[in-house]
Amino acid sequence: MVRGHHLAMLLRGAYLTLHRQAQQLFAPFGVTADQFVLLTLLAEQDGVIQQDLVRRSFSDPNTVRAILVLLEKQGLISRREHEHDGRARIVQLTSKGRRLQRTLMQQSRAFHAAVSACLPEERWDAVTGCLAGVRKSMSVRKTRGKSTSLERREET
Repeated sequence: MVRGHHLAMLLRGAYLTLHRQAQQLFAPFGVTADQFVLLTLLAEQDGVIQQDLVRRSFSDPNTVRAILVLLEKQGLISRREHEHDGRARIVQLTSKGRRLQRTLMQQSRAFHAAVSACLPEERWDAVTGCLAGVRKSMSVRKTRGKSTSLERREET
């Protein structure tokens, strides 16, 4: 098996396993793992521009918007126009959303502890640095006709 493919498959397997476990954990509360991510990002920094959530969640704008619409219908968040940019939306937790996020965080402590236990403390910086490096080097963006890091690798 090609080394890069093997790494990609291991990353995919790890992500899907974690995602499925998180889905099961949050389902009784009527929340998905992806919704929990946005609720937690808002608990960490409330009143942020929707595009900021896209960046911080490593997701795409359409997915984040769809999740926010659902959270808003449930009364967990509110969105309003940005005072200086009519296209931007400011997102914040409602009191109901803040209470639910705290409950979900409490419910997920054992889950997060189990994830942390998979990685010995002395290897934490190396592994997290490697994962951040994979994300950064594999980010594909077109910038004014210049080739991306991925495209440059394919040319050589």
